[in-house]
Amino acid sequence: MSEQIKVVLTDDEMPRQWYNLQADFEKPLPPPLGPDGNPIGPEALAPVFPMNLIEQEVSQERWTDIPEAILGILKMWRPSPLYRATRLEQHLGTPAKIYYKNEGVSPAGSHKPNTAIAQAYYNKIAGTKRLTTETGAGQWGSALSFSCAMVGLECKVYMVRISFDQKPFRKIMMQTWGGECVPSPSEMTEVGRKILADDPNCPGSLGIAISEALEEAVQSEDTKYSLGSVLNHVCMHQTVIGLEAKKQFEKIGETPDVIIGCAGGGSNFAGLAFPYVCDKIHGKDVRIIAVEPAACPTLTRAPYVYDSGDVAMMTPLMAMHSLGHTFVPAPIHAGGLRYHGMAPMVSHCVKEGLVEANSLHQLECYKAAVTFARTEGFIPAPETSHAIAQVIREANQAKEEGKEKVIVMNWSGHGLMDLSAYQAYFDGKLSDHELSDADMEKALHCIDGLPKPPA
Repeated sequence: MSEQIKVVLTDDEMPRQWYNLQADFEKPLPPPLGPDGNPIGPEALAPVFPMNLIEQEVSQERWTDIPEAILGILKMWRPSPLYRATRLEQHLGTPAKIYYKNEGVSPAGSHKPNTAIAQAYYNKIAGTKRLTTETGAGQWGSALSFSCAMVGLECKVYMVRISFDQKPFRKIMMQTWGGECVPSPSEMTEVGRKILADDPNCPGSLGIAISEALEEAVQSEDTKYSLGSVLNHVCMHQTVIGLEAKKQFEKIGETPDVIIGCAGGGSNFAGLAFPYVCDKIHGKDVRIIAVEPAACPTLTRAPYVYDSGDVAMMTPLMAMHSLGHTFVPAPIHAGGLRYHGMAPMVSHCVKEGLVEANSLHQLECYKAAVTFARTEGFIPAPETSHAIAQVIREANQAKEEGKEKVIVMNWSGHGLMDLSAYQAYFDGKLSDHELSDADMEKALHCIDGLPKPPA
């Protein structure tokens, strides 16, 4: 029986600034475009976001100070612990050292409050009264509901219908923090009513839920929209994860060789990875791997294109890997990874060869999650299981090669609200879904005629 190894930081060692990877890209991100195909200015985003967040979205500054009011709330659970998975290592018989950054210690149980608190705060000081948003598995909706309670805002969450049905306790979490949660597509918006008229049994998608939340936000002067992933400022807020991890590894004299995170919209992956991408840009030898579902293979199979972030095309066109804004993925249980697009900065990293991408089937991921729970104790979210499965692959490869290496993953959230999915796995009711070439080709028709990003 091995002893638990946990690396902690004091409150004083918590990062005081967010890191902006845009400052270190050799090639800048292609600009977001309007419906006419021309680059947009910050004013185009003003109906949706407060100007203080828009300034962060377009910023090229490497560092942004974190306000003391935000730090005061983040200190409820940050700095988060870095664990060494010694029991998992022994179970696998690997020479690799496996570490995980435990983001499940937040009140909402995931990494999501790192940006939710920031977005709620900046909206509050800008005069916003109410936020609307979407959520896939419910982690983001829970985090924003919690964050709005902390700063005194109302919160309305459109939750992808299949996840709303699969994960009823997420809705209760949101209600407990004062958030209103409705299944999407809904009868509350024009977008939702149109989709339900065409398909009353539509399982929903993040693209649809985003459209509904945006539609409601732009119809009220005191309401803004909040996004839990994809955008530049969201990825920036999450970098507290990687910045803390770097300090923790310095404390124990280790240097990671492999950085791993699951990837849906890109926020938790970016949070751990981007400070290490900076190191790689400046010459450090490190592998950085984003892991996604085979049912929604955005980074591994989708083209790099200009596309909208939502089904109604209310967002600007962003240069990213995308399966098409009308894409409705298979109803796998990793609801937070069922997004048609990928963060422009993560997409850019893959395009520039700074980040690798891999896609995995859900049965391998659930097997990995159960192995992790039975060795390390913590029950992972279905999304997190993708990172764990990749870690196990890397650890087994190290065993085959007889090579030591240090692996770290972002343990992005716990699975205590996802136990029905585990039950389905144990009962043999889950199956693997792989997006067919025909279905992907069909989904991509919606981007025909849109501008193309530079090669």
